[in-house]
Amino acid sequence: MTPVSSPHLDLLRNHIDIARVPFSDRGSRLLVWQQPGPSRLLVKLAERLTGLQPDIDAYRQRPPFIRDLVLVDEAGEPLDFKVETWPHRLCLRTRLGDVHLAFQDRRTLSFGLPSQMSAGLRFHVAPQFWEETACGGVFKAIRNLAYATNGEPVRNQITPAQGGYVVEFIVQGGDDRTIVLAIREEPDSTCEVLPSLTVRAAAEARWRAWFSRVPPVDERYLQTYAYAWWIMANNLISPQGRVAYEAMTPSKIHYVGLWLWDSAMHTLAYRHVDPELARNQIRAMLACQLDDGMLPDAVYDEGVIAEIDHPIRAEVTKPPILAWAALKLHEIDPDLAFLQEIYVPLVRWNAWWFSMNDDDVDGLAQYNHPYSSGLDDSPLWDQGMPVESPDLNTYLCVQMGSLALMAEALGMAAEGAMWRRRASAIVRRMIADFWDDKAGLFRALHDEQPVPVVTPFNLYPLWTGQLPAAMRDRLIGHLTDPAEFWGDVVIPTVARHDPRYDPAVMWRGPAWANVNYFFVEALRQVGAHDLARALREKTLEMVMRHPSIYEYYNAETGEPPPTAADTFGWTAAVFIDLAIQASQEEGEA
Repeated sequence: MTPVSSPHLDLLRNHIDIARVPFSDRGSRLLVWQQPGPSRLLVKLAERLTGLQPDIDAYRQRPPFIRDLVLVDEAGEPLDFKVETWPHRLCLRTRLGDVHLAFQDRRTLSFGLPSQMSAGLRFHVAPQFWEETACGGVFKAIRNLAYATNGEPVRNQITPAQGGYVVEFIVQGGDDRTIVLAIREEPDSTCEVLPSLTVRAAAEARWRAWFSRVPPVDERYLQTYAYAWWIMANNLISPQGRVAYEAMTPSKIHYVGLWLWDSAMHTLAYRHVDPELARNQIRAMLACQLDDGMLPDAVYDEGVIAEIDHPIRAEVTKPPILAWAALKLHEIDPDLAFLQEIYVPLVRWNAWWFSMNDDDVDGLAQYNHPYSSGLDDSPLWDQGMPVESPDLNTYLCVQMGSLALMAEALGMAAEGAMWRRRASAIVRRMIADFWDDKAGLFRALHDEQPVPVVTPFNLYPLWTGQLPAAMRDRLIGHLTDPAEFWGDVVIPTVARHDPRYDPAVMWRGPAWANVNYFFVEALRQVGAHDLARALREKTLEMVMRHPSIYEYYNAETGEPPPTAADTFGWTAAVFIDLAIQASQEEGEA
């Protein structure tokens, strides 16, 4: 079948539900939501702002920067509206005419008012943080709001209210009158106000240019594919503070910052449209490498997260897959200069794993904190830390294989051979220490004792491509057993027959698209191409069941649990890459 092209922007008309996910724009940290209640909007900030609240997770509960934003007529009466959504603008339909909301730039919202009718905005704005103290109270604000118009103001009223201010700003009727709201660090009161028609045309051109670069896919994937590409642009944030490059947050709603292994997964999609943007996802993490070679768990504007004190205090990173991701990018857009740039930092990171995370010096690395695995609440960690785990050592084997290919591409054949020997050595060591012949899988170890839980991570050494045939076949047997991992929704992150299985609790049972992707890679590596295609199709179907794209899915119903983040980055990236794979194969058939 020949893949077909589509007007992706037009496919997304009214697909973005701003009551559930925010309207934002590439590079922006402003999130526009439809507020519960009649015809109201609010604006949140996708920023941690630890200068206000040192707690790195406080942003999740921080109140909106602007709330109760309503459209008003010349008498100040609220205007009900119905929302039409597009990636590039919101159309708010009122009895006076349409109000068009678009991003003038990443810090400025533009409201184009109805032609010839006096109208405006009323909204509540407050300092971002306030609390009572033992001797009084404190108000803090490190983001400032300026508003302005290119029209003639007929009312500009600011009234103290509820710990902040209510602003009512009404503009006389005329052609192409616009109100802008600019939220920025600087206290500068000046605002450039471009005509709304200009802003909307520029926004549409930006988004059409973005979609014009995406590869064609089969028609059955198109709706979700277009939405996934919207997420890949919408979740980007601009360089600021410790974020040294334009890079993608996993979700501007739930995960503000850049996460290490997420950034690797995001390159899978970006490599198809903008290889330099894909390279910058890797650069953004390497820019924050610590002196000892460790890469932090996450990076955000004001700092990095390299240690966490819950459920235990320890250094925290994420699985080592950057080298693998860099090679996936190199397959599509070879760039020896980039390999030269990242090779030594990746070698230092690999060395950190073995120098700081191998207490018994047996050549197998361990996790010292549950979160370093990325599998935060997996039952693999229920017995305590540290844990020597098959998944980590498989990642390290794949990483060393990737370093071998990099070294050889850079003309260092002897060094490449060394990495291949080390990759093979870690496989032999996993077989010696982790293999449970009775169960037919690889066990994680805590205090040198097997952890009694069955997960897909016990099957991960399949990905090395270096197992004896009998071991390989037994692992595939587990994977394809409906009592364990196979079924309508795959792959549960705990085996279905395991007593710890819960299909709705994060890493204790739900299906994750990234895990499925790794097994697609593993199956192709060992020549099980039909099974790889079946898993790929099940993964695509799982994501396409829903209008949005989620962090993980209930392994029985396929529904996203309430705790699963919406508009999730690596699920979108995996969907895109697998849809392109499937479409290219069908086109060649």
